[in-house]
Amino acid sequence: MAPRLILKASKMNAIDLMGSELISDRVLALLRILAQDPSISSLDEENIPDLMDQLEAQLAEVYARQMVEDRLEQMIQDKIDQKYSEYIRDIKLEILKEQKPSSENAWTLKKLGRLEKMECTTLARSALEILRPSSLDEVIGQESAVKSLLAKLNTPYPQHILLYGPPGVGKTTCARLVLEMVRGRQKSIFSADAPFVEVDGTTLRWDPRESTNPLLGSVHDPIYQGARKELAEEGIPEPKLGLVSEAHGGILFIDEIGDMEPILQSKLLKVMEDKRVYFESSYYDPHDERIPRYIKQMFEQGVPADFVLIGATTRNREEITPAFRSRCMEVFFEPLSSENIKQIVRMSARKLKIFIDYGVEDIIAEYTSEGRGANKILVDAYAIALNEETAAARVKVKAEHIYEAIQNSRLAPHTWNKAGRGAEIGRIFALGAWGYHGTLMEMEAVAFPAENPGEGKIRFNDTAGSMARDSVFNAASVLRKECGVNLNIYDLHINIVGGARVDGPSAGAAIYLAIYSAVKQIPIRQDIAITGELSLQGKIKPVGALYEKICGARQAGMQKVLIPYENLKDIPINIEGIELIPIENIGQARQHVCIE
Repeated sequence: MAPRLILKASKMNAIDLMGSELISDRVLALLRILAQDPSISSLDEENIPDLMDQLEAQLAEVYARQMVEDRLEQMIQDKIDQKYSEYIRDIKLEILKEQKPSSENAWTLKKLGRLEKMECTTLARSALEILRPSSLDEVIGQESAVKSLLAKLNTPYPQHILLYGPPGVGKTTCARLVLEMVRGRQKSIFSADAPFVEVDGTTLRWDPRESTNPLLGSVHDPIYQGARKELAEEGIPEPKLGLVSEAHGGILFIDEIGDMEPILQSKLLKVMEDKRVYFESSYYDPHDERIPRYIKQMFEQGVPADFVLIGATTRNREEITPAFRSRCMEVFFEPLSSENIKQIVRMSARKLKIFIDYGVEDIIAEYTSEGRGANKILVDAYAIALNEETAAARVKVKAEHIYEAIQNSRLAPHTWNKAGRGAEIGRIFALGAWGYHGTLMEMEAVAFPAENPGEGKIRFNDTAGSMARDSVFNAASVLRKECGVNLNIYDLHINIVGGARVDGPSAGAAIYLAIYSAVKQIPIRQDIAITGELSLQGKIKPVGALYEKICGARQAGMQKVLIPYENLKDIPINIEGIELIPIENIGQARQHVCIE
C-alpha cells in the first residue's frame, strides 16, 4: 500500500478491516477513509450496491484531485529546481569573474588570433593617398584661398566658414592642413589637441523618429535596441553624443554641406547658436533617483558643442541656404588652370619616383581641370607602363601610356573649343559658365540676300533658349539703329555650335558681332572672346560668373577677353596669362575684334 493510504487507514481504524476477507468489512474500511469518520461501525447490507456506486464516484473524484495535486507539486518542484540551478550558476559566474576578470576561452582566443593575423596582412597604400598634399606648399593654384582660410582661423575670434569651389581642387585638404598650422599658436584659440571631425553631408539623413542622429546625437530609449543593459532594465533612457559634441573645441568639417536635408541644416544652426546640444525623452523622469548624475546633467543642462564649422560645397552660393550663408564667412577656391594641372602632374611624378616623357603633362591638362582627376590619369598610365616588360630600373610614363589610360576611362577633352589664328567672317567665341567651370561657346552666322526682298527670315537654334532668342532680336535692333541695316533684306541663319543652351543674356554682344560680321562681310579675330549683355542702346551690361568665364577663356588659349566695364570690380587682381579689355558699348567691341 501507498504510505499515505496506510497513514489515513490507521487514523480511521480501518487497517484490520482492509485486510479482512469479507467484502462488507472492506467496504466499511473504504467508507471510513473516504468519509474520514472512524465512528462508522456497521453497514446496511441491503444498500451495499447503492453504497458501492457512491463510493466509486467519490473515489474517482479523490483520485482525479490527487492526480492534479501531484502534477502541480511536480511542476512546482521542477521550477524550484530550475531557479535553484540558475541561482547556483549565477553565483558560480560571479565567483569566476572575481577570480578571473577575463572571459576568454578557446573560441574567443581563436577569433582574436584571426584578427591579429588580419592586422599583420596589409596592402600598399593607395596611390591617390600618397599623392594627397601633405603641406600647404603642395596645394597648387589656391594661394588666395589658403591665405584667406588661414586668416579666418588664426584669430581669437574665428568664424564659421563656407568653402566654394569645383571638386578636386583641395578644399578638404586645405581645411585639415590649416587647422594643423593654427593648433597651439599664440593668437589661436585652438589647443594643440583640438579635434578635426570630418563627415560627408551626403551621408547624413534626418530621422523623423529621432531615434538615431550621428550628427547631433540621439537618445536610446529603454524599449529600443542600443541602450545599455543595466539602464534598459531600469527603464532609464541613455543619450548618445553626436559629431557636434566630438568636435567640441575644434573644427567640424562637413563636405558637400549643400546636400544636407533642410531640417537637419536647421537643427545644426540651432546647435551653432546655442553652442550646446539638448536631449529629450518621454522616458526621462527627473525625480527618479536611480538615474546616474551624468545622464541627469545631459538632459537638464545639455552637452557642450562649441566648434567652428567649415562646410565645403561644389554648389553655387545661391544654392546654399541663406541662413547658413548669413552665419558663415565665405572662401572661394579657384578652378585650376592648365599650368596648375601641369604642376600637379610633375609634383606627383616626383612623389611616385617615376619619369614622365616630354608633353605628358600637356596631354593630361587637356583632359581634366581637377587635381584629383590629373592624378588618376597619371596613376593609371603608371600602372600600364609598369606592366610592360622593361629592363629599366625606373618606370617611364610616355604619351602612349597616357592616351591608353584616357581611352580606358572614356575621357574627353574638357575644352573642345580652342582659340584660333587669323580671322573668320561670321564666327566668334562667347563665354559661358556651368558650375565653377567656364567654357567657350562658338557662335556662327551667315547672311544671304532674301529670296523675297523685304521678307527676310531669321533662323536660330531652338535649343538655345528664349534668352538667346531675345538677344538676337536686341542685336537686330541695335544693328539697324547704329548701322542703318534692316535685317529683313537678308535670310539670316545663326547657330550656336553644339546646341548649347544659353541660360542668361550674356551672349548678346557676341551674337551681335557674329551678325554684324556676316552682314558686313568683315572678318573677326579668333583669339578674342567676349561676354556681356547687349542693351537696345548698344551698351554692354554686366554679367555673372565672370571669373569662371575668364578662366575658361585662358584655358582655351585666348589672348584677350572683352568684358563689361561695370564688371571691373569683380575681377581678382592675380589673373595672369590673358589680357582683359573693359568695354562700355558695342562700338568699342567692334574696334577690337573686327578687322576692317
